[in-house]
Amino acid sequence: MPESSLWLLPPRAHRLDATLSSLIRDVGTRFGSTHVFLPHVTLTSEIAPSIYAADPQAWLDALPFPKGDDVSVKLGRLASEDVFVRKLYSRVEKEGVRDLGRIARAPVEEAKELTEKMNVETWVEERWTPHLSLLYHDRPKVEEERIREVERVVEEAGVNLDGEGEMGGWRGGRVVLVETSKPIEEWVPIAEREL
Repeated sequence: MPESSLWLLPPRAHRLDATLSSLIRDVGTRFGSTHVFLPHVTLTSEIAPSIYAADPQAWLDALPFPKGDDVSVKLGRLASEDVFVRKLYSRVEKEGVRDLGRIARAPVEEAKELTEKMNVETWVEERWTPHLSLLYHDRPKVEEERIREVERVVEEAGVNLDGEGEMGGWRGGRVVLVETSKPIEEWVPIAEREL
């Protein structure tokens, strides 16, 4: 089934936007991946096109997201999983994005068959792990030694992986709707909203 996702991007003028974009390209090159994507925190996936229908922008604008000042992304240490889109990522502290995740997920759960529905709170607390990916790849989980090597590269680029200071995260940002059922090189926002 074709799906879309809601992502939280840094504000356009924030230094992390350009720095993270450059790091995604650099980390991909280091691991032999050609996948380039916007730096983002995934708020939810599994959004059926029927949910936003013919007007993705109107649907996105109608979601009751908190004000930008109430959204805080704090980056954390790098980790790896045996999941293509979480091959190498920065953990993101859930507290500052919890409300965004809850609001983003609600329409997905509402659209599901009764037997498949999950309580949104349960999804947010038990299933959702906010993160900012640096690498999409088919390879196995990244070894601890290589993770530490990439952490040094990320920190040398000025990013604070303890979530401190201007380069340790951001306030507010942009929520975008992306058709993630398409090939990665076609993952571009079809709707965008400033918080």
